[in-house]
Amino acid sequence: MEIQQKRTNRPLVLISVMLAMFVGAVEATIVTTAMPSIAADLGGFSRYSWIFSAYMLMSTVTVLIYGKLADLFGRKPILFIGMAIFLIGSILCGFAVTMEQLIGYRFLQGLGAGAVMPIATTIVGDIYTTEERAKIQGYLSSVWGISAVSGPVIGGMLVQYLNWKFVFWVNVPLGVLAILGIYLFLHEPVREKKVSIDYKGAILLTTSLSVILYWLVEGGHSFSRQSIYSFALVGIGIVLFAIFVRVEKTVAEPMMPFSIWKNPVILYANLVSMTTGVILIGISSYLPTFVTGVMEQPAIIAGFTLTSMSIGWPIASSIAGHLLIRYGTFRVSFVGGLSLIIGTGLFVLMNAESGPWWAALASFFVGIGMGLTSTSFIVTIQGAVVHEQRGSATAANMFMRNLGNTVGAAIFGAVLNGSLLYQFNKQQSDFQVDDINLLLTASSREALPASELHSLQTTLDISLQWVYLSVALFALLSLLLILRIPRGKGYHHDNN
Repeated sequence: MEIQQKRTNRPLVLISVMLAMFVGAVEATIVTTAMPSIAADLGGFSRYSWIFSAYMLMSTVTVLIYGKLADLFGRKPILFIGMAIFLIGSILCGFAVTMEQLIGYRFLQGLGAGAVMPIATTIVGDIYTTEERAKIQGYLSSVWGISAVSGPVIGGMLVQYLNWKFVFWVNVPLGVLAILGIYLFLHEPVREKKVSIDYKGAILLTTSLSVILYWLVEGGHSFSRQSIYSFALVGIGIVLFAIFVRVEKTVAEPMMPFSIWKNPVILYANLVSMTTGVILIGISSYLPTFVTGVMEQPAIIAGFTLTSMSIGWPIASSIAGHLLIRYGTFRVSFVGGLSLIIGTGLFVLMNAESGPWWAALASFFVGIGMGLTSTSFIVTIQGAVVHEQRGSATAANMFMRNLGNTVGAAIFGAVLNGSLLYQFNKQQSDFQVDDINLLLTASSREALPASELHSLQTTLDISLQWVYLSVALFALLSLLLILRIPRGKGYHHDNN
């Protein structure tokens, strides 16, 4: 007797998936506006950066593992486990009474968040054909834009009118709604094959990436990059990753199927995702500092210059879906690469007199580049692998972008601090890197003597120029990698 397979309600699943993605994406931005209140309430300002690092580290490390588990056991159960861990972490974050507790709960939140993005994107890859997927990915990409704009606003309002705890608790009803929608309306085919889990690979991958990411995040802060401790961390991370690669070549169900990287479309799409991840963190981290500190604009204007990236991104993502079907991956991503070069080039040419509109225009071009490349890559990668590898392939692409974010944060932090120290030494001034904080509010700028204000602003301007030049080099590298993508559509499989 044949069991009737229930039909998936695609529009309602799509809405649920977008809600799940919004909860995961907004978590990265909603906390930023609440951080001063959290630090004032809990103390422990020295551990401030770990509130972000803990979440980023765990969600980056686990993304590949969740992608593989979704291929083995189905998308629904693994997404539900991830969302449940994320929501428990969110509830606990609101109950934290010390900074150390909050960091611990952020690790838990990140542990669950690693499942949300790749599996939500993979579900869309499963239920839509390649042609439909190209258009639908535009909607998914717009979630990033909406969360980037609304996160700080929602966070600010919750802190002002309620309490910082609600910044974490607001996730819970939205997350539960997303789980319910996917549970009720997504019906996957029954899986009958036996599965073998690559526990050794999972442990080696998690440990090696944790060590390397810890070195990237904390190097230059907690310990010197030139110290024996630093070299030991790098060595351990590389050795463990090398063992992981060897293990993956021998097991039946590898955690990371390296065979998919042999496809040149996937290889170069993932490499470009990493370089664009570097660009994204460079601009989103340091543009507000330039607009506030050098241009002397209020925080709301600084926010607007970044928001224009979040406007360009979803517009380009939606257009990319239509262009992909007609012109193929190479041409669409090539135009995206050119847009990244125009945007980062405008940042290099920007100075104190340029004004916030210049910064917003540069940001908009970068957003266009991000939208065109990210949508092209996800759609193409999902079309280039069989159904059984789609979760792993999607997760690998997101992992590379997350890795780019982490690597970028380390590189640009080192470039900025190094340049600031060099300029202060050259001027033989007594300023320290932390004195740059004096430029970030109107009241502290007014309290400075004119000569000191000018000296600090000039130093920050020059130092951020080096950051933007570094960002522009990554845009150039992105375009060179895009040139290696094979011409044509790049789709090989589509067995929904």
